[in-house]
Amino acid sequence: MKEVIDEALRLMEKGEPCVMATVIHTKGSTPQKAGAKLLIRKDGSCAGTLGGGCVEGEIWSLAKQLLRVQGDPLCRKYDLNEEFAARDGLVCGGAIFFFIDPIVSPGNFKSFASEIVRAYRGELAVALATVVNSPTGRPKLGSKLLIREDGAVQGSFDSSKLETETIAIGKTLAIHGGNRYFKTIDDTEIFVEGFTSPPTLVLIGGGHVNRAVSRLASLLGFRMYVVDDRLEFANKERFPEAETIVISDYSRSLGKVPVNSNTYIVVATRGHRYDDLALAAAIRTPARYIGLLGSKRKTLEIYKNLLKGKSPLERLQEVHAPIGLNIGAITPEEIAVSIMAEIIMVRNGGNGTPMKMNIANLNTISY
Repeated sequence: MKEVIDEALRLMEKGEPCVMATVIHTKGSTPQKAGAKLLIRKDGSCAGTLGGGCVEGEIWSLAKQLLRVQGDPLCRKYDLNEEFAARDGLVCGGAIFFFIDPIVSPGNFKSFASEIVRAYRGELAVALATVVNSPTGRPKLGSKLLIREDGAVQGSFDSSKLETETIAIGKTLAIHGGNRYFKTIDDTEIFVEGFTSPPTLVLIGGGHVNRAVSRLASLLGFRMYVVDDRLEFANKERFPEAETIVISDYSRSLGKVPVNSNTYIVVATRGHRYDDLALAAAIRTPARYIGLLGSKRKTLEIYKNLLKGKSPLERLQEVHAPIGLNIGAITPEEIAVSIMAEIIMVRNGGNGTPMKMNIANLNTISY
């Protein structure tokens, strides 16, 4: 999908029209899932894929026709019946819905695509909502709304109620990625896609706690980088889940790791002196979350040393230290749960409080 957006932006910058075809919804067994994209250039060449076969061929032909007559966007449904199965060997029984969107002038799309490309690079995450079916004609078919992670919006649906519902969905998808198709009460259909870099966890220190954090974070879908200055503590045997292992002095190690606004850093080295170096390096990055393992006394000593070294107070105040949520954790595995719970809380905008209802007197409930 990224290469399709990159190519669409490149074409817009050159003033060349194209068509963007997107799978917006599927039922049953299909060769592609929602979010798959195919970009068709004016010369007929393509970027991306919708799964190949005759379905993709028909979308290609339709796109070429739209480019030739400068037609409007449209939605198409294909039932993968016996005819398609005979031609392409597809499994019968599914249905696939496409939105075919001619992009003939830059308009808002150029700025939208620019922000999406930046989001992939780790800058502010965004979501793009598109009206893919509009029986009433309002909002207009193909209308787009760019929703930024911070809640800012560009574009309009000419309906405050529809925009409010879409923005709430878009903010969640901007953080997590993925997509969602939904239909409103008046049968208007919206497709929302989230664009962000993958969440990345940087574990500074290869000890027991970070080893447990690594196993848990892997289950939660985080990309993993492990940093330590000792080969025996930072290797694939100890951290099989890690994408990259960096053996380096703590003060320079983060220069070898891609850190952006979707990065979460856990500092858990083997002592004060190394924590000082690691935390000083971490607060110089744009990481969204930085946590420091240790007691309150240890944390205050480290802060005191860093402030003497002219580290910015404002950035230190953003550090989560002592790290984690207070769940009474004792073992490395329990501490890992505490740490990852806090990271998920920060990532999802939670507050860490119990969800238990406050019911003063059960006798007042009718049953």
